[in-house]
Amino acid sequence: MFYFIVLPLFIFLLSYKFTRQNYNLPPSPWSLPVVGHLHLLKPPIHQLYHNLSQKYGPIFSLRFGSRRIVVISSSSLVQESFTGQNDIILTNRPLNMAAKYINYNGTTVGTSPYGDHWRNLRRICTVEILSNHRLSNFLHIRKEEIYRMLTHLSRDTNANGFTLVNLRPLLSDLAFNNIVRMVTGKIYYGNDDVSKEKEEEALLYKKLVSDIAAAAGASHAGDYLPVLKLFGNKYETKVKSTGKAVDEFLQRLLDECKRDMESNTMVSHLLSLQQQEPEYYTDVTIKGLMMGMINAGTETTAVALEWAMTNLLKHPKVLEKAKSEIDAEIGEDRLVDEPDIAVLPYLQNVVSETSRLFPVSPLLIPRLTAKDIKIGGYDVPKDTIVVVNAWTIQRDPKIWDDPESFKPDRFSNNGKEHYVHTLIPFGTGRRICPGAGLGQKIVTLALGSLIQCFEWAKVKGDEEIDMQVTNGLTMRKIEPLQALCRPRPIMTKHVR
Repeated sequence: MFYFIVLPLFIFLLSYKFTRQNYNLPPSPWSLPVVGHLHLLKPPIHQLYHNLSQKYGPIFSLRFGSRRIVVISSSSLVQESFTGQNDIILTNRPLNMAAKYINYNGTTVGTSPYGDHWRNLRRICTVEILSNHRLSNFLHIRKEEIYRMLTHLSRDTNANGFTLVNLRPLLSDLAFNNIVRMVTGKIYYGNDDVSKEKEEEALLYKKLVSDIAAAAGASHAGDYLPVLKLFGNKYETKVKSTGKAVDEFLQRLLDECKRDMESNTMVSHLLSLQQQEPEYYTDVTIKGLMMGMINAGTETTAVALEWAMTNLLKHPKVLEKAKSEIDAEIGEDRLVDEPDIAVLPYLQNVVSETSRLFPVSPLLIPRLTAKDIKIGGYDVPKDTIVVVNAWTIQRDPKIWDDPESFKPDRFSNNGKEHYVHTLIPFGTGRRICPGAGLGQKIVTLALGSLIQCFEWAKVKGDEEIDMQVTNGLTMRKIEPLQALCRPRPIMTKHVR
C-alpha cells in the first residue's frame, strides 16, 4: 500500500517541477504540496475566482491535485481564446466523474471531445431538433404551458387584494413541462388527468437535474486526486448512483416514445433517424441528447425567470416601465405572443440585464486544451482546464457603467451590439449553447406574460430580498422567491 501511495505522488511532484521550469505560466497563488490549491475552494466559486483575479490579474493559474486550471476573467482574453484556431484548441471538455458516470462516458453534446462525433451531435442539435423551423412548430407548447401557469396563478390569487405566492415551483413546473413536452410529448403538471405517479416521476427527475448540476459544477477533490480512490470515494459512489437513476428515467421515456412513433416530438424525429442509421442513432446517443435538452431546458429557464422576477420586485420603476411598454404595444385585447417580443425592446433589455448581473452559469462550462497554447502572452500547456468567469466579465467596471446596478436601459439603442462580446450567458465560440434561442424565447415570453397579467410587489416592502446564491454549475437564489400578486383586469378577459 505504501508504494501505491508514495510512487504516484513522487511522479507527480517531478512532473510538476518540470512544467514550472519550462513554461511561462500565468501568475498563481502559493500552493500546498500534492493538493495544490484545493484548500482554497470555498463557495461560491465564481466569487472566489473573482477575488483572485483582483489580486493576480485577468488570467491566473491554479493547481487542483494533478490538474492545472487556468481562469480567464477578461473579455479581451475570451475573444483571443475562443476565435479562430485557438477556439479549436480549446473545444475539448475535461472528463470528470460527472461526465463519465452521468453523461455516458463523456459522449453527450455537452461533454464530448472535439471531433467527428461532437460535430455530428452539434449538427443534430442545430439542424434536426433546434432549428428555427422546428422551434416554430413547438410555439403552441410554449404558449399552452405559459397559459397553464397563468391559470394556476389566477386560481390562487384574488383580484380584490394581493396574495402571497411562491414563484419557484410555478416557474419550475413551467420549464419542466415545456421542455419535456417538446422532447417526448409527455405532460407532467397542470392537467386534471395527471396521475400521482407522474407527479412523483417529475419530482424525481427534477431532483436528479439538481444533483447533476451540483455534480457538474463542483470542484471535488476526487476528480483531481486519483489516489483518493484507494481509500474509497463516497462522492464517486453518489455520482454513479445519480447516473444510473438518470439513465433509467431516460430509458423509460424513450421506450414510451418508441410505442408512440406518430407523435410530433424531438425524440420521435430522432427515432425516425434511428431507423435510417441505427449504427449511429443508438439509444445511448438519443438518451444523451434527451438529457442535454431536459437538463438545460429545465434548470436554466426556471432560474433565469426567478432572477428576472427578483430584479423586477427590487426595482419597481423598471417593472412599471416594462408593464407600460406591454400595455402600449399589446393592450388588453389579447395576451402577449412570441412575435410581439420584437416590438418590446425594454422587455428584452430586462432579460439581457438579468443575465448580465445574474448569469445562470456564472462559470462557463470548462474547456480542455488539445495542445500547448498562448493566452495573454502566457503559456497554457496541453491538457490544462480553462475556465471563463462570466460573472466577473459581466460586472467589469472597465466595460460596464455602474456595473453593480440593475439598469436595463444600458442595452437601449445600440447597446446590444456594443456589448455583444461581453455578454456571454450562453457561452462563446464553437461550444456556445445550441439551445440559446429556445431559452431566450421562453424566458422573454413567460416574463412578459407575468408582467402583463398580474400586479407584483415585495412581500415586505421596506425589507431587502435575500440575494444569496447557491454553489454549483447553476447559480440560483438560496431562498425561493416569494411575492405579493394580484390579477390585472386582462386576466378576467382571457384566462379562465
